[in-house]
Amino acid sequence: MATFLYKLGRLAFRRRIYVALMWVVLLVLSGVGAASASSAGSSFAIPGTEAQKAFDLIDERFPGSSVDGATARIVFEAPKGEKITSPENRATVKKLMDALPAGSDQVGQVPDPYTSNAVSADGSTAYIPVSYKVTSLELTDDTVTSLKDIAADARDTGLTVEIGGDAIQTVPGGGVTESIGIGLAAIVLVITFGSMIAAGLSLLTALIGVGISVSVIAALAGVMDFDPTTSVLAIMIGLAVGIDYALIIVSRHRAEMANGHDPEEAIGRAAGTAGSAVFFAGLTVVIALVGLSVVNIPMLTKMGLAAAGTVTIAVLVALTLVPAAMGFAGRRVLSEKGRAKQLERLSTTGKPNMGARWAQFVLRRPVAVVLVGIVGLGVVAVPAASLEMGLPDNGSQPTSTTQRKAYDMISDAFGPGFNGPLVVVVDTKGSDNAQQTAGQVADAVKNVKDVVAVTPPLFNESGDTAMITAVPKDRPSSIETEDLVHAVRDAGGKVAADNDVRVLVTGQTALNTDFSEKMNDALVPYLAVVVGLAFLLLMLIFRSVLVPLKAAFGFLLSIVAALGAVVAVFQWGWLADVLGVEQTGPIMSMVPIFMVGTVFGLAMDYEVFLVTRMREAYIHGEQPQQAIVSGFRHSARVVTAAAVIMTAVFAVFAVFSGSTQAMIKLIGFSLAVSVLFDAFVVRMAIVPAVLALLGDKAWWLPRWLDRMLPHVDVEGERLRATLDREAHHSDSGPDAGQDWNRGMAQV
Repeated sequence: MATFLYKLGRLAFRRRIYVALMWVVLLVLSGVGAASASSAGSSFAIPGTEAQKAFDLIDERFPGSSVDGATARIVFEAPKGEKITSPENRATVKKLMDALPAGSDQVGQVPDPYTSNAVSADGSTAYIPVSYKVTSLELTDDTVTSLKDIAADARDTGLTVEIGGDAIQTVPGGGVTESIGIGLAAIVLVITFGSMIAAGLSLLTALIGVGISVSVIAALAGVMDFDPTTSVLAIMIGLAVGIDYALIIVSRHRAEMANGHDPEEAIGRAAGTAGSAVFFAGLTVVIALVGLSVVNIPMLTKMGLAAAGTVTIAVLVALTLVPAAMGFAGRRVLSEKGRAKQLERLSTTGKPNMGARWAQFVLRRPVAVVLVGIVGLGVVAVPAASLEMGLPDNGSQPTSTTQRKAYDMISDAFGPGFNGPLVVVVDTKGSDNAQQTAGQVADAVKNVKDVVAVTPPLFNESGDTAMITAVPKDRPSSIETEDLVHAVRDAGGKVAADNDVRVLVTGQTALNTDFSEKMNDALVPYLAVVVGLAFLLLMLIFRSVLVPLKAAFGFLLSIVAALGAVVAVFQWGWLADVLGVEQTGPIMSMVPIFMVGTVFGLAMDYEVFLVTRMREAYIHGEQPQQAIVSGFRHSARVVTAAAVIMTAVFAVFAVFSGSTQAMIKLIGFSLAVSVLFDAFVVRMAIVPAVLALLGDKAWWLPRWLDRMLPHVDVEGERLRATLDREAHHSDSGPDAGQDWNRGMAQV
């Protein structure tokens, strides 16, 4: 691997014009594809769950019901002292209904609230549950604008009118957030390199990779049915890993130039050594993200695949475009002053640099460092014991939004449960008396505790399927309502067993409950698959059993601590005002497992970058503790900069995402604190302390296993041996001294 990447790096350096042109063409083509692609559609499905089976049955037996279509709940409240049932207010509501023609191109059903029991008992409030034939992302701007204009016209008559549902949901945007993240990354790169050229080229190559990734996702959005947040997550992860990988390659390239190699040889060696670490680190991230497919939730699978594709492009950019960029920069990427600083920083005879001094501090007190690190992360992790998961509804929207206002109006006038009714579907094909059986189901559901209302069975045209609506007592996202979903299913199941029919419970609340449970059930097998594959990969890289075990244990520490921080902020409300979190509540069900997959891969990045340098020193004959110091001397500065950049990029999305982009804000915060804990507490403190305590045992690998595992040469040991032999033969020639002097003079 190292030899191949060495040759690839030199080839990209020599053919830099063609390589750069190839990436620019890819950027243009992907941009054209994105511009000409159809708009994205987003369908939410959870295969195998009862709620999904019920949705599929409704779609089959009730043609035209558009169960996947967008919905809008228009809520009216009469002025104080008036009734929504007065002739004037009835006329206003009727006018609004006429402006939303049922059965048009996109509008499905517009029930009359006065004949569908959608008027509150006190007569002050009514609502119209509008259904659409297409998803919220497929609604045209004219349709959404018309809905908002109709509501505005109704407000002019004195009514309070608000709109709930997903028909007017906002698509996550970007621009300012990404710009802030790029600006912070640029500052860190300039400080790290002390060179505008090196920093600028690293940033430029990363941005090209992100641009291609996001454009490809946009081009495939209509075909792959990507969720709108997918592109934002791709930008977030692509920026972080793209800049980090470029930083690693450029830093090693400058170090090789400082050691006297010409730019082409330096980039070849950088690609063969640091490039190998980038390749395997990226592969670990890809494994973790692709592993999300084991959960078998299409939306999560697509998000994982899109993010994995973004990381893959970042790796390819680092291994080809970065060497080409170094070819354009030539010797300007490292000035004479910069070379002197590099040599001073990496010198083993002069004053130790900050990384070496930190390693020496850890080595003097390894037990204390391990205990403080574990106890500290343990304290932060305490809130994770109170983790509650669910999917957001309009009740989690900021109080300033029309969706939240509509939600609160429904809760006040009808009761919290009206915001998340359950739909009981009765398949009566096996029943001799469908009407009687459906009635028995309705009676059984009515007798369930905390069910406040049940509608009569509504049959389809063929009379073989009925729908019953049950209204819970509590709000949709409450634990009580989750328990109620199971109680209703149990009650319906007893009737189904006695009458040989099927009874299924669905609705958005039931779907959310099934989703959360599936996430919980999938977490352990997902961890087993991802950690198992990554363990094998790390064992290949480090030729060790204990180092991968330590890496996995450290990851678990950081992830639990990060979950504790997430619960404290987004569930308990600590520092919520600082981050702009307007509404606290259960953590989105998909976030913990997505965080586990993403952070595991990113955590292994720093493990690979840092520990490969230690192993490199160890196999060159240094003692275990000396190898740890050498690893920190060479890598601590770069790993610190990379971690700061990644943390900053994620934190920007957490702080500056709009209040309506709750998922982006939550994922940004969770990834930021995860990287912060893992990089600076686990990898920079606990890892060297544990390695110091293990000594030579850290690098132990059974001989039989060593013979079975292929040698991937991540550290480039065989590559360096080959290059050194070639250099020795060339140096022994009559002009060797002159060639060396000429090379050093050029540097």
